[in-house]
Amino acid sequence: MPTPSETRRPLVLAAVMAVMFMIAIEATIVSTAMPQIAGQLGDLHLYAWVFASFLLTQTATTVVFGKLSDLYGRRPVLLFGIAVFLMGSLLCGLAWSMPSLILFRLVQGIGAGAIQPVSLTVVGDLYAARERGRIQGYLASVWGISSVAGPLVGGLIIGHLSWPWIFWLNLPIGVIAAGLFLRYLHEGVERRSRQIDAIGAALFTAAIAALMLALTAAGESAAAAAWPAAGFVVAAILFVLQERRAADPMLDIRLWMQRPIATANTATLLSGMTVIGLTAFLPMYVQGVLRQSALIAGLTLTLMVLGWPIGATTAARSFVRFGLRPVLLVGATLLPLGAIAFVALGSDTSPLVAACGSVVMGLGMGFLSTAAIVIIQDSVSWAQRGAATASNIFARNLGSTLGATALGAVLNYRLAHPASGPTVSSDELRRLLDDPASLGAGGHAIRDGLQHALHGTFWTVFAVAVLTLLLSLLVPRVAISDGPRELAVE
Repeated sequence: MPTPSETRRPLVLAAVMAVMFMIAIEATIVSTAMPQIAGQLGDLHLYAWVFASFLLTQTATTVVFGKLSDLYGRRPVLLFGIAVFLMGSLLCGLAWSMPSLILFRLVQGIGAGAIQPVSLTVVGDLYAARERGRIQGYLASVWGISSVAGPLVGGLIIGHLSWPWIFWLNLPIGVIAAGLFLRYLHEGVERRSRQIDAIGAALFTAAIAALMLALTAAGESAAAAAWPAAGFVVAAILFVLQERRAADPMLDIRLWMQRPIATANTATLLSGMTVIGLTAFLPMYVQGVLRQSALIAGLTLTLMVLGWPIGATTAARSFVRFGLRPVLLVGATLLPLGAIAFVALGSDTSPLVAACGSVVMGLGMGFLSTAAIVIIQDSVSWAQRGAATASNIFARNLGSTLGATALGAVLNYRLAHPASGPTVSSDELRRLLDDPASLGAGGHAIRDGLQHALHGTFWTVFAVAVLTLLLSLLVPRVAISDGPRELAVE
């Protein structure tokens, strides 16, 4: 039996996979249950905020927890994140109204903001890049399995239990993972007094939360986004002033501006915009324009999710032979190649074309995201690896939010300004997707208007994918580490 002071890599990796599964399955399993939850709790106009609230606090706290893990070690921050996430899960199951559910989802998001970056940082600590081929394959498979299992498990729970179990399912998984981290993850962090830039952390969290609110509200109206946008500007100015006077700034600008980190994060941000464009708008095109069922629309999107872990596994096993930068460029090249399929879609195109594009873009994201995180982690020491890893996750989440806002604006503009024919209202669009027969003879014109609008959206996705490739060319070569990872610095 190992002594308590030993770090057992296989058991720690199992704990990492468990908490990553807990985070990954959250979106798909909650999506499946939301119609029933909304039917019981009411306030359907708050439906979208159940998802937006989770992403808001997760994105706003990711960088803060990454920095804290560099100061105090990975284990205490991970255990805190798991505790907060499980508390939020327990409370979500006890929610009595839609506003209370949104509040508890905010708590869940804080926990996720600690779990996701720090668990990935632990993998970077324990395994050298040359060892990470199979490890990245395991982690990528977690996301692929969760995307498929989430709707299935959600449907079974709704059919045989009740919706609170959607959230309470996290409790045993989180408790087991916490136990494994507590016993088998050990770090030699020096015990000394540390100065925390608490004001900077609070201002950064407030600024990012206000930005996320503004971007989310911008999809509804410019007026609704005005106050959060003003709050972002004020908090951002105060944050910059605070960081200039702090002895140990919460956000190390010099770290973020290192060429490998800055370029890899920029490529990650743009790739996040392309993926959200596919996720949000491809099912709408397949159902509304190609007149296929929701099942077919879901399958075309699922192929991207399946391609992602395959690409990640292949990329991780190619690091040693080809290097990190070439692998990243392969992924960046696959993104615009896959996006071409969506630009080429027409009203009579087979859904197989969309499915092929999804697979190619999924493979591209697997190559790019895996190479980017390894480049960033291998560019810094242990004392900066948590903050560096968090910066990459932050960039991806921010890219998703920016992409949803920007591409949604493109769609709305082209719906309101068609090349020919009448404008398409939100009610007509809803009827086209839910009950096209109710539109009668006018359905053809509405379908043409939707095709025109989504075609412009897909061209925007293609342009962003090309920009991702161009900026990826600026990523420098980073040597692959050979030796064992240091668990801490004394």
